[in-house]
Amino acid sequence: MNHLATDRVLETPSLDVAGIRAQFPILERQVHGKPLIYFDNAATSQTPLCVIDTFRDYYSRYNANIHRGLHTLADEATAAYEGTRETVRAFLNAADRREIIFTRGTTEAINLVANSWGRANFKPGDEVLVSLLEHHSNIVPWQLLASQLGIVVKVIPVDERGVLDIDAYRALFSERTRLVAVNHVSNAFGTINPVREMATIAHEHGARILIDGAQATPHQTVDVREIDADFYAFSGHKVYGPTGAGVLYGKAELLEAMPPWQGGGEMIKSVSFDVPTTFAEIPHKFEAGTPAIAEVIALGVALDWVSDVGLARIGAWEAELLARATAGVSRIDGLRLLGTAPDKAGVLSFVVDGAHSQDIALLIDQLGVAIRTGNHCAQPLLARFGVDATCRASFAVYNTLEEVDAFVAALERVIGMVR
Repeated sequence: MNHLATDRVLETPSLDVAGIRAQFPILERQVHGKPLIYFDNAATSQTPLCVIDTFRDYYSRYNANIHRGLHTLADEATAAYEGTRETVRAFLNAADRREIIFTRGTTEAINLVANSWGRANFKPGDEVLVSLLEHHSNIVPWQLLASQLGIVVKVIPVDERGVLDIDAYRALFSERTRLVAVNHVSNAFGTINPVREMATIAHEHGARILIDGAQATPHQTVDVREIDADFYAFSGHKVYGPTGAGVLYGKAELLEAMPPWQGGGEMIKSVSFDVPTTFAEIPHKFEAGTPAIAEVIALGVALDWVSDVGLARIGAWEAELLARATAGVSRIDGLRLLGTAPDKAGVLSFVVDGAHSQDIALLIDQLGVAIRTGNHCAQPLLARFGVDATCRASFAVYNTLEEVDAFVAALERVIGMVR
C-alpha cells in the first residue's frame, strides 16, 4: 500500500499542512516499520513542539507554586498560570475570566457541576435530560445523583442517522426539569448537536444547560455567550494540549451561588476552629490545592497555537478529510457506517460484517495506522444500534488526504485477511 511521503503532502491554499506536520515530532516516527498514520484524535490529539517546550521552560526556569509566594519564580509561575485563564476566556468568548475554572479535564468539570450545583439545586423527583449520544462522563455522574438524591434521568433519543430528536427533546420537559446535560459533538459518531437551540428550549422551561465540549473545541469556534451555555467543559488533551488540564466555564452568577466541591488550600479565605471557615471568590473557590501548573500553562500555549492556525481553516480541512474517508470506506463491501448525520465532525465510526472490530484495529496497527476500537465510553448509544463495539477513525489538522487513502487501502487489506 502507498504510505505518506513527506514531499507529497497535499495542502489547501489556505492551510500549510506540511508546515503544520513539521511541528509535531511524533509524526516522524514509524510503527512496525511503517510511517505512523495517527487517526485516534478523538481520544487524544498529538502535541506541537511549542507545547512540549513549555514543560522544559517551566521546570527549568520558573518551577514554583502559584498565588501564595512573593518571590520572583512564584510571581512568574502565577502570571503564566493566570495568563492561561485569560487565554481560555478569549477562546470561549466568556464575559469574565472569573468564569473559567481549571480542572483535570471534562470529566472532572462535569462532576464538579453535579456535586456542587446539582447537590445544591436538585430535590427528589427533579429531572435531568441527558442525550443518548453522551460519553459515560456525562451519564454516570447524573446516575450517581439519581441513586443518592432521588432525581430522575430522562434520555433524549436519536434517529437512525445518530441525530438527536429535537421534537422528542422538547416533549421531555416538565415542570420538574432542572438541567440538560448534552455534548456539543459526539465522540462516538461525530454528530454536531444544535446546542444553541437546545439552550433556548431549556431556558424557556426554566432549566439550565451543561455542554460537554470536549469534541467541539478542537474543530470549531465556540462562543459560550452566543450559545448561552450555563456550563461548558472541555479537555486540554483533545485540543493539542497536555493531559491533566481542562476547563469548566460557568456563568458567574451560578458559580458564585454554588458551594465548593473540594476543600483544601487555595480555595479558602480564612480557616478557623472558632468561627465558620470562609471561602475564596470565584474561580479559586473551586480550585483546591496545588493545581497542574505546567499543564495549565501548556494548555494556554496549545489554545494560542489553535487560534493562530485558525479554527475555521481547521474545520474546513477536517471536513475534506472526512469526505475523502467516507467515500473511500463506503466502497468496501460489508462495511457499515454508524453516525451519518449531515452535520458532523471528523469522526468515522464503522463495523464490518464477519469481522471483529478489535481484530481490525490490531491488524491495521501492524500497517502503521492507529485507530480506536471498543465502545468509546458510549455503551448506551452503541446498544441503540445493536453493536457493542465499532472501529473509529478520527481526524486532526495535521492529517493528510494521502494518509486517508493509505488508511482505506490498509483497511481493505485487513478486512480481506480476517474474513
